[in-house]
Amino acid sequence: MRTRLSRLAPAVIVGLALTSCTAGPPTSPVATRASGPATATTSARARHPAAAQHTVPPASGRPVPVAPLPGPVALIPFGSPAPAGQGVWHPAGRLVAGVPAVYETTLVPPGGTQPAGIAWMDTHLLSARLYSGSLSTPGGGPYRYTAPVALAQARTLVAAFNGGFQMDTSRGGYYTERRMIYPLRTGAASLVIYADGTVDIGAWGRDLTMTPQVVSVRQNLTPLVAGGRPTRLAATRHWLQEWGDTCSATSCGQGLPGVEHQWRTGLGVTADGALVYVYGPGLNPLQLAQLLVRAGVVRGMEFDINPYWPFFVTYVPPAGAPASPSNGSSLLASTMQGPTTVFEASWDRDFITMSARPVR
Repeated sequence: MRTRLSRLAPAVIVGLALTSCTAGPPTSPVATRASGPATATTSARARHPAAAQHTVPPASGRPVPVAPLPGPVALIPFGSPAPAGQGVWHPAGRLVAGVPAVYETTLVPPGGTQPAGIAWMDTHLLSARLYSGSLSTPGGGPYRYTAPVALAQARTLVAAFNGGFQMDTSRGGYYTERRMIYPLRTGAASLVIYADGTVDIGAWGRDLTMTPQVVSVRQNLTPLVAGGRPTRLAATRHWLQEWGDTCSATSCGQGLPGVEHQWRTGLGVTADGALVYVYGPGLNPLQLAQLLVRAGVVRGMEFDINPYWPFFVTYVPPAGAPASPSNGSSLLASTMQGPTTVFEASWDRDFITMSARPVR
């Protein structure tokens, strides 16, 4: 089934979700893990002080010291001459352990004309969490973590971004809070979050499998990037069947022909474990994959598409204050969603937060 639901007005989507999204019976994780999160490597890219140490709470509950990841290097633009500032990283969001945990930049994709936003996130400084949609994507609640972000979590919130397709069009499953909401599908592109807040992305059953440390699995379509390259399907001419139905050039009304170059979002991991988010208008699947690869992604997937759903926001609250809409900002100002989205009880779709790890 295609992602025509992404084109519906929010009220219609909620109604459809109420009739189509049901939770499966609670299940427990079964151990065996094909590959864990990528590990950090020493690199000349490092821009953080080597002495900056913090603690990551592992599943055992005992803190261990971890240094920040090497920071990202400037990205080489695809075209020439390139607009000033393209590919140059800028820190965003509140500092963690005294250093930036998020960097942002923009880059025009090959053959494109509009800049896409790219965010690099330090998974040694940040902990990921999947927030589940209360009624839509995946539905089947209640959930402990759902919109709005509570005050306790807002105190450490650094960044947040959208999730994937509605489940009847995602061609994948959904596992969270020790519940198998939708069965996980072998081969599906999967975002996996572990008990210590680390993340990995890959094909389920090949790159990643269930372990007792898995707390969330969000599947969406098939891999977009594998082995540091766009997958074969990224360049398919049958983009609608493989990568989701889109809005038309002027409207998101039902029955209108979609366009290949549309708002698309993607997520991937680098070889040293950083998490990279890419989004922008006027992107086809191959361009999205190329942007992820240019940012160093070795395994990546497409997330949600079409104008209404994408967002990437960071928060810089005053010292001691929680994140809130008033201290948030969007990587791309042209998105329909923004810093208020995750703080709205009416937001019933899934999203991911990145929060500061405890420092000792």
